[in-house]
Amino acid sequence: MNIKTTATIVTTGGALAAWLAGGVPANHSAAPPPAAQRSPSPTIDARTAALETEIGRLHDRLRPSTTPRAPGRNLFRFHAPAVAPSAAPAPPLPVPAIAPPPEPTAPAMRLIGIAEDPGADGPVRIAFISTGGQLFNVKEGETILGRYRIAKITSDVVELTDTIDGSVKRFALR
Repeated sequence: MNIKTTATIVTTGGALAAWLAGGVPANHSAAPPPAAQRSPSPTIDARTAALETEIGRLHDRLRPSTTPRAPGRNLFRFHAPAVAPSAAPAPPLPVPAIAPPPEPTAPAMRLIGIAEDPGADGPVRIAFISTGGQLFNVKEGETILGRYRIAKITSDVVELTDTIDGSVKRFALR
């Protein structure tokens, strides 16, 4: 070993030994200080009695004088009808004619992009369509949202056919 390595090991060992020696407690025991014995004075006894009566008065003041009313509604129960006093029951309303359910509206769709890979029969294209916070990666013939079938994908346009009414929607890249 060279002198530099030896000096480093000796110095580190000495510092470690000093640190360990400093952490060992000494076996010296100190005598506890003598406790002073005093006799209570009459003024302290009078103050203690006055303080105890004041504490008792404040405790009595903290107790509620009236009991709380039962709430008219439960704050932790949702959609519970509010109870309101009524004079007479309202006459029944006429039953409206049952209307057919409205047709589902088409969700807002947007063409994000088109990817193209060369294939043996021509380019294979994949369209990226965003709707309702979802992203769909689709090829021709696939269906999205259970309603729209991808009819055709060109280099900048995607045609979707609605399987319910047969309408065609076209989306172009911007």
